[in-house]
Amino acid sequence: MARNLPPFSALRAFEAAARCDSFTAAADELHVTHGAISRQVAAFEAWVGVQVFHRRGKRVRLTDDGRRYLASVQAAFDSIALATDQLRDTGVVHVLRVNALSTFAMKWLLPRLSQFQRMAPNVELRLSTSDAPVETIDGFDVAVRRGPAHWPNCASGHFLEEHEIPVCSPALLQRAPIVVADDLARHVLLHSDTRPDAWRNWLAAAGVKAKCRKKQSFDHFHLALQAAIDGLGAALGPLPMLADELASGRLVVPLPGPRLDARGYWWVARHEVADSPLVVQFCRWLEAQADAA
Repeated sequence: MARNLPPFSALRAFEAAARCDSFTAAADELHVTHGAISRQVAAFEAWVGVQVFHRRGKRVRLTDDGRRYLASVQAAFDSIALATDQLRDTGVVHVLRVNALSTFAMKWLLPRLSQFQRMAPNVELRLSTSDAPVETIDGFDVAVRRGPAHWPNCASGHFLEEHEIPVCSPALLQRAPIVVADDLARHVLLHSDTRPDAWRNWLAAAGVKAKCRKKQSFDHFHLALQAAIDGLGAALGPLPMLADELASGRLVVPLPGPRLDARGYWWVARHEVADSPLVVQFCRWLEAQADAA
């Protein structure tokens, strides 16, 4: 079945104009005249029957429809660019070095990586984990960190929100039900050295009056989560990081809230590789996966 695709020249004109916020800058980039870009974009709008730019004199601004379409077009262009590079280098393996937080890597990234491998079969992804500041580590192309923060000599982008709420095993809940937030005072609260203020912030937001004296601490957050699965106590679980554990019933959410906003996740790419097709494709893939979660 033939695909219903717009003219490629019109797509290039739209993408360049949308990315540059200017018909003039797009014309310079594509080595054509301002009038050629304007005619291509107008022809594209007529072809799809949707306005994608607001025009005010020489200034242009994407419509909401145009903004949504741009994300898909850029992802498609990234895939075409990477596929072309791979076709030119048939048999050549491209290495992408990713450094991520250990809990994020275990709970969110690894379950999805097979999709990226199918999309980029000639890419060897070398994954390492660390919670060290980006500026202190070497040998990475893309890092994943919680932010926002200042990452010198790097490009960055937010792609995943996170919310915290207490979680525990079903067996623990059977032994000592948690009906209201104050019931947590009867339980061991599982802390992580990498999130030292998490429980204090959540208890304050929940207005817990009872003193929570029992606690157990772990140096890594994923150990606290595993301890919760094993019934050692209640952890402050991040959503959507625990989607698989909640879906399988290994963990449950005993209280409806509050769901406390936590620091979200950002991709961080070194400036010297940030514009490479492979790095761009991986970062866009992270964003697409987060949107689909």
